[in-house]
Amino acid sequence: MSAEVPHSHPRYASLRLREAIVAGVEKGITSVHGLIAHGRGEALDYLIGEATQPFALEAARAGAALLLGARHPVISVNGNAAALVPAELAALGRLLPAPLEVNIFHTSAAREQAIRAELLAHGAPEVLMPTREAQLSYIESNRRFVHPEGILRADVVFVPLEDGDRCQALRRMGKEVVTVDLNPLSRTAHTASVTIVDNIARALPLMLELVAQLQQESAAARDALITAYDHHRVLRAAEARIRSGA
Repeated sequence: MSAEVPHSHPRYASLRLREAIVAGVEKGITSVHGLIAHGRGEALDYLIGEATQPFALEAARAGAALLLGARHPVISVNGNAAALVPAELAALGRLLPAPLEVNIFHTSAAREQAIRAELLAHGAPEVLMPTREAQLSYIESNRRFVHPEGILRADVVFVPLEDGDRCQALRRMGKEVVTVDLNPLSRTAHTASVTIVDNIARALPLMLELVAQLQQESAAARDALITAYDHHRVLRAAEARIRSGA
């Protein structure tokens, strides 16, 4: 963090994340388009109080349970996620365990390699790369290219900061999707199996904590969390919070 911004600054946390995104662009990890996406999310974070709300905690519990019950979970990583929470993504991959897979919208082999290097530098045990040999159905963008032993095979995919088109494609292919999205009105939020309406910088440490806790629980207890999760109610609660301006 820049020395001129003290910890007491009311925008310290958001400014720290903003600088991480800028650093990601400078490293070749994040697309310049990611700056716009981050700014949109930052505004929504202000409206939910810059804190993890009960609706996010409920979704995170269900998402953690879903990932733990998966036969082949995979963590999909784009440029913004790699810039903001690389260590946490790597730790989640080790804990589940699940491979991380690079997947970006704006085509760039150099950026894909930069994301992979960043994740490995932060302790990721395995980082898969997109290939031309494996493609998702129902989507035409660069995000259709995946690894045959990663997202293509996955039954549950964790996709923080997801693109709506690919989320829809993954669901149409019969995969469960757990996502982190600060916009409860987005296509991703509505299409995903579980949507954590929270800032990724808070959601990832929370997911690590919940996965570790739920690993100690029975499969029946985890299944009960998934069954009790009401996706539309959670999204309505998140939207109500944003509209209230509380």
